[in-house]
Amino acid sequence: MSIYVGNLSYEVKEDDLRHVFAEYGTVKNVQLPIDRETGRMRGFGFVEMESDAQETAAIEALDNAEWMGRSLKVNKAKPKTDGGSSRRY
Repeated sequence: MSIYVGNLSYEVKEDDLRHVFAEYGTVKNVQLPIDRETGRMRGFGFVEMESDAQETAAIEALDNAEWMGRSLKVNKAKPKTDGGSSRRY
């Protein structure tokens, strides 16, 4: 499972996020989705840690924390759903 991190500054880099979450355990992966249209970060990301206990500690410590001038939204990531339209013509 991974952690959703929302309300990120657009200046955040993967290494920045990795450094913050490393205080709570081993960070296995960091993803910062990029907007296809603008080429800039979308304002949220995902962090995967080595264990559920580390993820829980990071979520509890960082949810609503102030970082880079923003109040972070941190919680368990929800599984990706198919968000497209199912209409066929």
